[in-house]
Amino acid sequence: MREMRRKDRQVTDPAVIREIIAGCDCCRLGLRDGERTYIVPLDFGFTEEDGRYTFYFHSAREGRKIDLVRQNGWASFEMDTGHEWVPDEIACEYTARFRCVMGGGAVTLLETAEEKRAGLAAVMAHVSGGEGPWDFDPAMLERTAVLRLEAEELTCKVHP
Repeated sequence: MREMRRKDRQVTDPAVIREIIAGCDCCRLGLRDGERTYIVPLDFGFTEEDGRYTFYFHSAREGRKIDLVRQNGWASFEMDTGHEWVPDEIACEYTARFRCVMGGGAVTLLETAEEKRAGLAAVMAHVSGGEGPWDFDPAMLERTAVLRLEAEELTCKVHP
């Protein structure tokens, strides 16, 4: 993976990275579609084990996103929070504060009801701020696609 140019803004502290991810309410997936990139904003959930992140997304079972996941099996991702404009009298000195996490990894469709439950529980825990327990109707699980992205690359940047 390419090194970050602004190392003074790079975050490597695992606790800070986790805090930033937890503070984001949207994750954008970038999927290759031939010569173009398809970017889609999604609700998400995540788990972390020994500094490795797994992200989960729910979806309809059909559509462009699902087709591209099946075709490519890889996605880039980006999430950000803490946006604030910092004005200046000189136009080129305007700047913005932000906190972001970016990366990429293998993305797959979960198949079993047990896998889907675990993925949806992670989504629910993140979007609701709670840990459940969550009950998922078996018919709903059948109708819902759940994507899992295992981050192989992950960088975090803060512009204070």
